[in-house]
Amino acid sequence: MTKLRSLVFMIVFYLWFAFIGIVLLPLMLGRRRWVVQALGIWGRGIILLLRVICGVRVEVRGRENIPKGAALIAPKHQCMFDTMGPFAWLPDVCFVMKKELVWAPFLGIYALKAGMITVDRAGHSGALRKLVRDAKDRFRENRQLVIFPEGTRGPPGVPGDYKPGIAALYRELDLPVHPVATNSGVHWPAKGFPAKPGTIVFEYLEPIPPGLKRGEFMRTLAERIETASERLLAL
Repeated sequence: MTKLRSLVFMIVFYLWFAFIGIVLLPLMLGRRRWVVQALGIWGRGIILLLRVICGVRVEVRGRENIPKGAALIAPKHQCMFDTMGPFAWLPDVCFVMKKELVWAPFLGIYALKAGMITVDRAGHSGALRKLVRDAKDRFRENRQLVIFPEGTRGPPGVPGDYKPGIAALYRELDLPVHPVATNSGVHWPAKGFPAKPGTIVFEYLEPIPPGLKRGEFMRTLAERIETASERLLAL
């Protein structure tokens, strides 16, 4: 039954993706903010499909820690839904994404129109400098910048390898960092579609204040995210 649900969800998910991708095309002629708001509809639609088809609910905890203005957000990354859900509750979200994704059908053109930040993972120091410049531009628009500190998806219960991008932003921007824990990979595998009914939780944790040394910041970030994410695995 679970496999059948997953198959049905996969079909309906791609149909919803194509429908939204086509319907929203006129927005490419409008304002950037319109596209971001429309992507919120896309995200809420996926949340509804998860509940109706797969028996997977989505819960957002720690709402008092969700920033409304310019902010740096560092979530745990376990599945591709981590890049979709936040459109439903963050007012003007901006993701840091690998540059290869701009070639993905629909996703690429909407990401560029919505002002997402693309990063060349092979660019090393040059890529970090571009990341910082782009982040400063987005903060002038009062946006919430989401960067996955691990850089890629990882299985639940396995601590990630935290990359230097988040440390560079923390140092150069002198802003608090909002860690986010999740158990999304339990219910939506890193490679595949929802497989286990239950509750996906995104928990916004207490922000880390600016001014810490790099090593202390990275240890604090990893400890908060991994400890809270481990606690969510039982759900």
